[in-house]
Amino acid sequence: MEKPKPIGSILEQTLKALEIEVPLKTYSIFWAWKEIVGEPIALQTKPRSIRSQILFIDVSHPTWMQQLQFLKPTLLEKINGFLGEPHIQDIRFRLGKIPAPPSLSSKLPHFQEEDLREGILKRMEGLLQQVEDEELRRSLRDVLIKGAKLEQYRGKRGQPSS
Repeated sequence: MEKPKPIGSILEQTLKALEIEVPLKTYSIFWAWKEIVGEPIALQTKPRSIRSQILFIDVSHPTWMQQLQFLKPTLLEKINGFLGEPHIQDIRFRLGKIPAPPSLSSKLPHFQEEDLREGILKRMEGLLQQVEDEELRRSLRDVLIKGAKLEQYRGKRGQPSS
C-alpha cells in the first residue's frame, strides 16, 4: 500500500491542476485590505470583486472617489506589491455602502481567545512544513489554529465537537 501524501501537497497539486492558484492568491487582498491600503482608506472603501484583472471597489462618498482616482497608481503598486506579481491591472471605483467598523467593545468569540497547547502547535507546524507556497501555508495555519481553538473550547465547555 502506498504511503499517504501530506494534505499540503495534495492541495497544491489540486490548485495548480484547476488553474485557480493565481485567482485565489489575488482574492487574498480582500482579507488584507486594511494592511495593504492603510486604515484611513480601508474605513472608506471595500473591495467588491475582481474581473479580468480589474479590481472593483465600493467607496463611501464622492469626495473619497475623487481622491482615490489620484491615488490609483499608488494603490495599484501597493496591491501588486502585496501579491508579489502584477495581477491587478486597473481599479474601478463606485459609490457603495461601507460597513461601519466593529466597535472596540465587541469581543471575539470566546473560542478565539483560547491558548493552544504547545504540542498542538508543534504538530501543526510539522504538517505545514510540507506546503511550499508561503501564502497557502499561512492561510492553512490560520484555519488549523481556529479549528483547534474551537475544538479545545468546546471540550472545556462539554459541548459536542461537531
